[in-house]
Amino acid sequence: MRNQRRELVMAMFDLHGRVAAVTGASSGIGVQMAKALAGQGADLAIMARRKEKLDEVAEEIRALGVRCLAVQCDVTSTESIKNAVREIVAEYGKVDILLNNAGNAHMAPFLEYPDDGWESTIAVDLTAVFKVAREFARVMVKNNYGRIINTASMYGLVGATASTVGYQAAKGGVVNVTRQMAVELAQYNITVNAICPGFFPTPLTKSALESPEWKAYVKAMVPMNRNGRDGELNAAAVYLASDEASYTTGTTTVVDGGYTCM
Repeated sequence: MRNQRRELVMAMFDLHGRVAAVTGASSGIGVQMAKALAGQGADLAIMARRKEKLDEVAEEIRALGVRCLAVQCDVTSTESIKNAVREIVAEYGKVDILLNNAGNAHMAPFLEYPDDGWESTIAVDLTAVFKVAREFARVMVKNNYGRIINTASMYGLVGATASTVGYQAAKGGVVNVTRQMAVELAQYNITVNAICPGFFPTPLTKSALESPEWKAYVKAMVPMNRNGRDGELNAAAVYLASDEASYTTGTTTVVDGGYTCM
């Protein structure tokens, strides 16, 4: 009976025959969510600046029994994005799913926040989300089908004690540009939704999130008393990428252990 239930779940969220492009897919949650889509049968195109790291991830994804194309791309460059889209379409003939995940952050107190920190964060975390979605949506429109998933943050919904004003501004922008994209693209059978993660360890943050000071902070601020774990964003990504989410658009799915409830 348990195996039958598992087969039913797989059938419900079956992505066989779909092509998914994932930005920021050389490490962290981008890799995890890319593998989650591959686990449901989607063929992948993974994108990032670090080609050597992408090639390693691509091999891991191919081991799951799907195709995977590694595409070097600078998401702050319109021409680089267009070249990546052309390469992916040349390989697969289409793109059904976009997971818009590339991100960046600069930390400094508000009164000392530098122009270049603000500009680089907005460029990667907001402007690039717009540019990447625009170029892939143009492909999706031709097929009258698409699923766009933008990675925002719970800090796109609330403020923070952390001094990362550029990040909060960008992620708040992602939440609302998701809504606007959803309105304009609905006529083409393209859904657009956002995922807002809470505290999830990445290669850059893992050591900090494991410190005693941080654990005390999380215990005080997160109702579930812990950071997010590897894989806990996957279900949201798979659902929003699936045909079962065909009437879900313009939404914000928060995966934060209850932080934004406080």
